[in-house]
Amino acid sequence: MPKRCRACLLVCTFLFCLLISGVSSSIGEDEVSFVFEYTPDVEIELYDYPVMEYEFQGNKIMRRYDSDTLKFTIERFLIGRNTCYLTKVWMKEPGRQIKKENAQWGKHLALPETLAKRIDQVALVINGSGYISPVYPEIPDDYPGESKDYFYTSYGSLAITDGTILRALDGVSYTGLTLEEDGLHMYVDEEIPLILLNQPTQTWSFYDKCALIQNHESIVDRTWDFANHKATRTIIAKVNRNNYLILTATNSRGIMLTSATDFLLETFDPEWAFNLDGGPSSALLARKPTQSKVTRVFGGEKKDFDIMGFIELTGE
Repeated sequence: MPKRCRACLLVCTFLFCLLISGVSSSIGEDEVSFVFEYTPDVEIELYDYPVMEYEFQGNKIMRRYDSDTLKFTIERFLIGRNTCYLTKVWMKEPGRQIKKENAQWGKHLALPETLAKRIDQVALVINGSGYISPVYPEIPDDYPGESKDYFYTSYGSLAITDGTILRALDGVSYTGLTLEEDGLHMYVDEEIPLILLNQPTQTWSFYDKCALIQNHESIVDRTWDFANHKATRTIIAKVNRNNYLILTATNSRGIMLTSATDFLLETFDPEWAFNLDGGPSSALLARKPTQSKVTRVFGGEKKDFDIMGFIELTGE
């Protein structure tokens, strides 16, 4: 169970105990009466973090975007001898500014640029979930049915787009990302009913072992072959509610997930990090404030199932 669910349960239990003790001390044995006052839709004020000032700076700034609600820089640098891009993102309200767009479920894939056109005010786009297709037919062992039953859909025992549940496999735990009211959250081997209590509106997922950092600690499986071979990568990390990092490793040489995890943890100490789809599916697209559409910084030439977009809030 997520920590915030446990916290809410403890608080509710504590308050209920106080209520019972107060009632029992103020009424007689023959007078048992409870009055509950309910206030619906109570908004919880979320603390806003300012734009992070990181000590680490790339060798060259490829794109810069600066508005009142969205700020990002895309910086090029090297990890070893491999060219990488680090995108530093700040959003005023991540829960409203992170968007998902996907191809038609179970039917086909689409180019990231095509999907990006469907998102109003999008300024930054990366590839999203891994997907299952005739070319990449592998499915986890605990998925029911056959591989062909999942063609042209994303990985993940739970799949949600714009609040619509596309898949929720009974008895199969979920590892991946969700978008909730306050922004992105990462779940590792979590039960789907518990996740749905938090009312996620979007999900992104890949292999079960793609969670790299959790609670500021490395959880990457260093014995996993996939983590130990060099490849093109797209990794997203959460620093705090408003600040995120995106590490894009290009295909000049590629990097291992173990090396990427160590770099992120030692340099930025994020709350969590998750490896999204990579290889030929990698995409990094962005626009300048004076442009009307995103253009490629890296990748984006192959079709994906879904993307993650970051938008500017207008009229704020």
